[in-house]
Order: sequence, then C-alpha cells, then structure tokens
Amino acid sequence: MALSTASVYPENTATAFEIAARLGYDGVEVMVWTDPVSQDVEALRRLSDRHGVPILAVHAPCLLITQRVWSTDPWTKLQRARAAAEKLGADTVVVHPPFRWQRQYAREFVQGVWRMAGETDVRFAVENMYPWRYRDREVLAYAPAWDPTEEDYRHFTVDLSHAATSRSDALGMVDRMGDRLAHVHLADGSGSAKDEHLIPGRGSQPCAELLDRLARSGFDGHVVLEVNTRRAAGPAERAADLAEALAFTRLHLGSAAGVG
Repeated sequence: MALSTASVYPENTATAFEIAARLGYDGVEVMVWTDPVSQDVEALRRLSDRHGVPILAVHAPCLLITQRVWSTDPWTKLQRARAAAEKLGADTVVVHPPFRWQRQYAREFVQGVWRMAGETDVRFAVENMYPWRYRDREVLAYAPAWDPTEEDYRHFTVDLSHAATSRSDALGMVDRMGDRLAHVHLADGSGSAKDEHLIPGRGSQPCAELLDRLARSGFDGHVVLEVNTRRAAGPAERAADLAEALAFTRLHLGSAAGVG
C-alpha cells in the first residue's frame, strides 16, 4: 500500500515522503509534476533513503500543468519516466492516454507503449480517464479512448475516482482488464463531473469490494492511495485523512485475505 505524492498537494514531494513514513505506508508513487524535487532522481533517492520509504511507482507527467515538464515531447517524457523508475527501483510507470490534440502521439500510442514495454522490466500501466463535461455537454479529450480497455495494452491502472467521473462500472472495467490489471489508484467519487479523489468510503465507488476482490485473487501489484486533501484545514487534518485512507485499505485487504 503506497501513498501518491499527489495526495499531499498543495504540500510538496518531500512532505509526502515524511507523511508516508510517519503513517506507515509501504512506499510511495511519485507524481512527476512542477515540483522540481519530483523531477530529480537523485533528490528522490535521498528522500527515499532518509525516510526508509521505497519508491514503488513513477507517474509520468501527463497532466495539462506538466506539458513542459521533462520536455514537450510525450515520448521523451515516457523514456525519462522509465529511466527514473529503473534507477529508483520502481517497477511501474503510470501513463495516461494522449490528449486528442496530440494527434501523432495518439496514433502511435498503443504500438509505442508496447515497444517501450518490451525494452524494460518496468511495467507501463495505462490508466483509465474520463470524458470532460460542462453542463450537458461532453468532450472526448483523450485518444485513442479514455477507457483503455478499448485498446490492447500489456498493463492497466484502474483509478476509481476516474471511474466515478466517467460514470463507469468500475468492477466491470476491472473484469475487462483481467490479469493485465497491474496497478490501482484507490480513491472514491460520487459521480460528479469533477474528478474528486475522495477518501475511500466517502463516496459511492466500490472501494471495499475491489479490495476484497484483489485480496482473494492474489493481486501482486500496488494499491496506491491517490486522494485529494487540498481542502484539509492544515497538516494535522491532512495526516488524519491519509491515516483514515490507509486504515480503510488495510481493513478491507486484510479481512478478505483472512477468509477461506
């Protein structure tokens, strides 16, 4: 069970390592974004060593705000994410499908990810996204599709907050991913047009059911808490939210693992 460094925003990457160590998370997933430390492999290695918290995954810079992080070329971003994962001992790179306006990248994406996956032991786990909505309008912002199960990828990441935003059947999506599900972003959602990343148990997503299924199936990937704590009143409330998320995950993974 890992903590995404995005979960402490607006605090920084270094704070995420400190909180993960203090609360007893098994590791972290580094969200590469505008924080310079998140982009610096040596700085990340020092944080990992200082706090005794391994880096289990690297989230490539795929957001609108990271369009210029590690290059403006999306393939260079993935190459650098892979290199960072290899140097840091992480086994997974999380990547979003391309934006539709990245036309050449989108056309080459499926084959390109397969090619890159064949060059390393690091897993490229493509994450489910969602349509963008404004009032009664829906914009398809990702290509080839926001639902990665429509394409042939070697590994998938399922994100339950994104499933809520897309109003998808999360467990049905997991079924379609099958044994190619390599990585989980655990968060809750209510079905709002906004990507909420609620603490598990505070929304309508089948967080407990998914954890039960993972434990019973012998899932050997990572469950990463990727939640939104930006409305926390301060550090103490943020830490309490992240402790609650970890306790929820341990409870439902552990209770299922102990059955049968």
